[in-house]
Amino acid sequence: MLTNALQRPSRIFQPLAVLLTMIFSLGVPFWVIIVTAGKSAVEARQPNLALPSQWEFGKNISTTFSEGNMGVASLGSLLLLIPSVFGVLLLGAMASWVLARRKTRGLLIAYTIGISGVIVPPAIVPIVLLLKQIGLQGTPLGLIGVYIGMYMSTVIFFITGFIRTIPIELEEAARVDGANPMRVFFRIIFPLLGPVIATATILVSLFIWNDVFYALFVVGGRLDTLPLNLYQVASSGLYLQNWNLIFSYILLMTLPMLLVFIFAQRRIISGVTSGAVK
Repeated sequence: MLTNALQRPSRIFQPLAVLLTMIFSLGVPFWVIIVTAGKSAVEARQPNLALPSQWEFGKNISTTFSEGNMGVASLGSLLLLIPSVFGVLLLGAMASWVLARRKTRGLLIAYTIGISGVIVPPAIVPIVLLLKQIGLQGTPLGLIGVYIGMYMSTVIFFITGFIRTIPIELEEAARVDGANPMRVFFRIIFPLLGPVIATATILVSLFIWNDVFYALFVVGGRLDTLPLNLYQVASSGLYLQNWNLIFSYILLMTLPMLLVFIFAQRRIISGVTSGAVK
């Protein structure tokens, strides 16, 4: 009885503590962004939690999109995002299939090196020097190659464990019917990777969409992306200390990925846990 009496408060306070932590760590910053994006330039000089005296949300959004060059920057981000995600998923899935099915010492070492990029960040100086040597410095193709190399570890980490849960008898049956390795992969293995492919797609897309560091050093000044454009216009005459426009830009830039994350969060969870529960 005493144990049950002691456990009841903890059952109440633990979820409450988690909820309050999420509100303060996620809700408060997001609230500051929204209310500041709706204020006038004078009220937004010192961002706070207070509501604006008069909402100018639509005006700020319109000014940000029309004068902040967001249209061109959005196209630049999509130009990098789509081929990078497609390339890293395709190559990563094919590499994961080989690493999951063959148990040689060499491939075990290759797998260890392959997933080391999850915790070891790539050095920017060697990347820039390498791209300069091969003539891809300052080009979208060079940055796409950087993204594919950077996030290959993440894709391999997720997909290899998932493929190990797929019965190998499916592949053996296809080989008995005369299917070559490419046909086995695209007809048998790849269609089964739906949940983990969705997870990897969302995570890699978030990383690339919000990247400013590698984009600045590889294509800075030659191609506009949304984060790079924000960095440039935040120090220009239009946005200088105009926090209402800066936060409006941040809100517009974050909204697409935020919506994707909200509607696909179940996919993320199922893809992360699928290899463990099957």
